[in-house]
Amino acid sequence: MRILDKMNGESLLIHGSVVETHHCSVLVIGSGAAGLAAALRLWQAGVHDVVLMSEDRCAGTSRNTGSDKQTYYKLTLSGDVPDSVGHMAETLFNGGGMDGELARIEAALSAACFQWLCDLGVPFPRNRYGEAVGYKTDHDPLSRASSAGPLTSRMMVESLEKALAETAVALLDQRQAVTLLTEPLEHRVLGALALDLPGNRTSRCSLPRYTLVLASFIVLAVGGPAMVYSDRVYPGSQLGGTGLALSAGALAVNLTEWQYGLASLMPRWNVSGSYQQVLPRYISTDETGSDTRDFLAEWIPDRRRRLSLVFRKGYQWPFDSRKLDGSSLIDLLVYRETVLLNRRVFLDFRSNDIGQAVTPQDMDEETAQYLIRSGATAELPWQRLRQMNDPAYAFYLSHGVDLANEPLEIHLCAQHHNGGLAVDTNWQSQVNGLYAVGEVSGTHGVYRPGGSALNSGQVGAWRAAEHIRHCLQNPSDSQVASRRPCQPATHSASVMKQLHDLLLPANPNVTEEPGQLERKWLAAAQQMSRFAGPFRDIGRLPELLRAIEQDLEEYGQNLPAKSSDEAALAWRLRDLLLTQRFLVLAMLDYVNHGGTSRGSALYLEDGGILPLPGLPDYFRFRHDGLPLTDQIQSLQLTHAGQITGQIAIQWKPVRPVPHPDESFEQVWRAWRGQNANSAESR
Repeated sequence: MRILDKMNGESLLIHGSVVETHHCSVLVIGSGAAGLAAALRLWQAGVHDVVLMSEDRCAGTSRNTGSDKQTYYKLTLSGDVPDSVGHMAETLFNGGGMDGELARIEAALSAACFQWLCDLGVPFPRNRYGEAVGYKTDHDPLSRASSAGPLTSRMMVESLEKALAETAVALLDQRQAVTLLTEPLEHRVLGALALDLPGNRTSRCSLPRYTLVLASFIVLAVGGPAMVYSDRVYPGSQLGGTGLALSAGALAVNLTEWQYGLASLMPRWNVSGSYQQVLPRYISTDETGSDTRDFLAEWIPDRRRRLSLVFRKGYQWPFDSRKLDGSSLIDLLVYRETVLLNRRVFLDFRSNDIGQAVTPQDMDEETAQYLIRSGATAELPWQRLRQMNDPAYAFYLSHGVDLANEPLEIHLCAQHHNGGLAVDTNWQSQVNGLYAVGEVSGTHGVYRPGGSALNSGQVGAWRAAEHIRHCLQNPSDSQVASRRPCQPATHSASVMKQLHDLLLPANPNVTEEPGQLERKWLAAAQQMSRFAGPFRDIGRLPELLRAIEQDLEEYGQNLPAKSSDEAALAWRLRDLLLTQRFLVLAMLDYVNHGGTSRGSALYLEDGGILPLPGLPDYFRFRHDGLPLTDQIQSLQLTHAGQITGQIAIQWKPVRPVPHPDESFEQVWRAWRGQNANSAESR
């Protein structure tokens, strides 16, 4: 990669803001595993006029997150148990809310994407016969999961970066993408406007400066909209940018679907897998750290069952509305302690459950046998963790937390957005030339197998790159011509109008109190976690929506900022509020369609049932209704560019998994025709 330090366009002065312009064929926004894969795939496909834009190349989820052994989900490549593309596609599809052709594509390309990463240097393990061994993850009927350790996605990023260093793909760093420019009549993308950020984030800039990148194609790889929640395990550097596409008129799907789970607060990290399977002690305290209680024992007095549920919380890590009488009861009880009672909850690896020794006789057979097979039979949980998965112990140690000497504070947090932008089989959105790959893409269904998101990002990046390559090399293709954007011009009427509307001058008569934007951001995120997180209060959702829309009216229309720092916050708050509005509207519409608790969310309502006798009425949830997993909900802003405009919501049945029955000769003939031009160009 080369640093793009010189624009190939001109400088514009719009309402006092300097805008430097650049032209390219393809702009990739986001430097995580999906964005880097898209850039590298484009280069390998012969598309070399590519710019990679990043807010901070060292930030984001891929580089800064993981778990006990972060999972990559793929077709089975070891053992003697039968598997197939069709079987894996059905597993993905059966999670609900996912079109079958996307499930089949993700299954079909999983092995090739996995091997590509191996070839790039990601150290996925193999046995002495060369098999890529696997294990079973959540919502996985087989053992398709693989892992390179707690930092698998970071290793993916580092390997992709190393490969990109050998290319001339241009890097445009320290740029915060703030809006997408479109041609409304043709519903196509024109480019992206980005705020220039200071290299030193502690410094203060004078007037905001912007970079406008005009491109025929944009690959959006900004990750999930982490900033909408205050309780989240996403790294602090992951904020998202779903609102960029929403305000451009892109269609979104399944926005109600998130994944929530238990996570440590400092550092932010999923406490899944081994962290649970070594049977740590769950305790709660008051705000000062006093009044220690074994709260799980109060609600689950049968110790054998209690230990079994803790163990299962390892491979059933996401909160699941179907497991309220099982492992997800733990999530619910943690939420009660932390949110309803305002207490603190810790995993204590220094002592066993209720402070008493744990023997095989205290466990069910599955738990006891797993610990024995893993060689994790030491006296204390931290010792068992080192025996079972020493890198998981070492991770916390590297962040200044010694699990042998101190407890680990946890919370129920947002971890992954399963919904997102609607895409076709090439991962192209409804806006021509705009592709969405990675978590920002809504291809993950309701109950996704653990690790399938990493695979989905790689598959989507490959499909998008191949389609862009095909469009560029086959301009006369009638199917391509109907959707292929042309190279936008800097001074086109559409571009200039949008810039003039966006970059309004600061009003000297309006003064923001110091810290007002930060306080509004925090308040909006807190109320979202409280009323529209894993526990969604049906009665409070309309009130929440009104509050969001009021804030959006006040903060989301004009963004007059006197400095770069103020502008960065203002643009972020706009994106946050717009995305929250879509999310809460989707939840209300889901409820109004008779939707019941599903996935990682419980819809609370008066008159509902309690998950466990004796719990407060707060947890009464809707149970009579439809999970609607055989349908997909889609939302779209009907007036692109007007973020407070009407949002249209529709439902459609999921398309089934295709089962092609084609002869080799048929496929080969079509393949030769599709690839003739690209072969000649090489």
